[in-house]
Amino acid sequence: MTFGSSSSVLVTGATGSFGKALIATLLERFPDIRRIVVYSRDELKQWELQQQYPAAEYPQLRFFLGDVRDQDRLRRALEQVDTVVHAAALKQVPAAEYNPMEFVKTNVLGAENLIQACLDTGVQRVVALSTDKAAAPINLYGATKLCSDKLFVAANNIKGARDLRFSVVRYGNVMGSRGSVIPFFLNKAQVGVLPITDPAMTRFNISLQDGVEMVLWALDHALGGELLVPKIPSYRITDVAEAIGPGCEKPIIGIRPGEKIHEEMITSSDSFSTIDLNQYYAILPSDGSVQRQYRAAGLKVKSVEPGFAYNSGTNADFLTVEQLRDLIREHVDSTFQPV
Repeated sequence: MTFGSSSSVLVTGATGSFGKALIATLLERFPDIRRIVVYSRDELKQWELQQQYPAAEYPQLRFFLGDVRDQDRLRRALEQVDTVVHAAALKQVPAAEYNPMEFVKTNVLGAENLIQACLDTGVQRVVALSTDKAAAPINLYGATKLCSDKLFVAANNIKGARDLRFSVVRYGNVMGSRGSVIPFFLNKAQVGVLPITDPAMTRFNISLQDGVEMVLWALDHALGGELLVPKIPSYRITDVAEAIGPGCEKPIIGIRPGEKIHEEMITSSDSFSTIDLNQYYAILPSDGSVQRQYRAAGLKVKSVEPGFAYNSGTNADFLTVEQLRDLIREHVDSTFQPV
């Protein structure tokens, strides 16, 4: 994706881990970009980001305090914006179980507010971030994100003659993101105890930068209506614990409410509308509309086998303990040493 002197990008949830990585990439790769709108509700995080990117050096940055729950504010922030990346969400699983309507208001109603605001302005490309927990969800967070995914995909049905495409990217746990297991274990290793929820637990793994590259790819290539899934490795929670704290105690504490032993990104029920794009899978609308667009564009559509599922426990690609240590040094803490 190329952003030039006429391009304006708005990022919701822009002060989160992903948003900051995306902004850094855009500024480095496209220094002539006209405008990047940082849209989030936390004034302290925006202030901290402004210290990192002073206005005198980065005049293309705009800082909009606002909540995705506020459609009027979204509409104002989207004036003269052509590209939107939607990363705003409430995402802590236990918090969702205790505060369900707060997650519905942000993750579901916020998604609909953004869709309506994009339809009312000159936006052309929208990519929304999903989560592996949205596939066959068993917790409220996953259910709200599945609903959000469906809203963005269905928004293509009401765009009319607008040059506007809505797509979704879904990936697994981001290495080093706030609240994820690796920073948690790095912290707990200092006291010599790494609590293991279940020794059989596995998760998908992706770096922040790979997540950014996937979003940029989707902005450039998606036709609208796809839910894109990357081909990424898995890890065993016990291997993460061994990579970080081989000398630590590792008590088994049981899974938290709403957690799965293994994560899915594509269920067997999705297989009948899933295609293989080499680097990514794409779950397409079941009505065949996007498949026809691919064929009309002269693109080969390679379907996966019926019954195919993409599960972190049955994934063919698992990270070893040494690979995990190397990735922690590369993406989380360059000075990391096992304890």
